[in-house]
Amino acid sequence: MKSSLKFTLLASLLMAAGFAYSQAPMGGGDCGNMMGQPGQGMNHMGQMDPAKMQAMFDKRHAAQKAQLKLTAEQESAWTTFTTAMRPDAGMMANRPDPAEMAKLTTPERIEKMKSIREQHVKDMFAAMDRRGEATKVFYATLTPEQQKVFDATAMPRFGKLHGAREGRGMGRSPKP
Repeated sequence: MKSSLKFTLLASLLMAAGFAYSQAPMGGGDCGNMMGQPGQGMNHMGQMDPAKMQAMFDKRHAAQKAQLKLTAEQESAWTTFTTAMRPDAGMMANRPDPAEMAKLTTPERIEKMKSIREQHVKDMFAAMDRRGEATKVFYATLTPEQQKVFDATAMPRFGKLHGAREGRGMGRSPKP
């Protein structure tokens, strides 16, 4: 009797935590509301509008380019680098057709979703590899001073991205 009560309480707690997590707004910090509510640049699935994503991409890279103070000889390497870093629209559009999915049995839908997920992971790793190689090639064209600037600006730090450095991350209120 006691073990079934513990199991029920644990299951209820996990369900409540999962529901709370799924309802919590995400994003914040220096990136604005990347994962927000519809009407704030998001669609009904919580995905950012591609035009807004492109604008953020362009703004971030323009700021980084200004900080790097590139020479004329480095411009072509910069263009190649930023082109490789662009979000892959094909990966974002790879969603199953709801009408097609409705025709499948549950086991067939599970297998279809598994296949789509596996392809998505392969595509994601290929894109990460492509971006990594483009970054290394571009980095090699930079002077040691520019490399230091690039190292400091290339990737948002996790804590900064989510506001933890300012005390906003992980549910904490801002520091006074």
